[in-house]
Amino acid sequence: MNARLLLLPLAPLAVATPAWATTYLSVEQAQALMFPSTLLTPDFITLSDVQAQAIEKAAGSKLSNRNLRAWRAADGGWFLVDGVIGKHELIGYAVALSADGTLRQVEILDYRESYGGEVRLPAWRQQFVGKKAGDAVTLDDDIKNISGATLSCRHVTEGVRRLLATYAVVLAARR
Repeated sequence: MNARLLLLPLAPLAVATPAWATTYLSVEQAQALMFPSTLLTPDFITLSDVQAQAIEKAAGSKLSNRNLRAWRAADGGWFLVDGVIGKHELIGYAVALSADGTLRQVEILDYRESYGGEVRLPAWRQQFVGKKAGDAVTLDDDIKNISGATLSCRHVTEGVRRLLATYAVVLAARR
């Protein structure tokens, strides 16, 4: 009986999990990093039903938000900001696309999970460079998984694939 009373006050500590939240880059910092000395013009778009359906079909995954945060670069490229759910929390990320829709760079802006932040590792993000809409962008196939970060890897990969499809469906015609 006494042993149970001693353990009782510690029970809430055993189920409490620490909150982790790290902002690595602001949108402005990511823009400067990914498009140095390049003018970026906001070109925010609310996707129509037809556009959203076409993107979902091309990407093989659902859109969580129809509001596209896009900036057009003076060189014809695009800077896009998006977010995906890791395991439980939002992962903010940005991609830089060349004028022809080729992925130039991926940056993780915010990471809020207690583990799985390895998606920010340069070697993992480098796997996306050179990809275009229609290319294979699939976890465990051409994009390697990171043990312990499977859901973060899967969801960032799906998000990047969606943004590449978004370029093909919507942005390519806006050049």
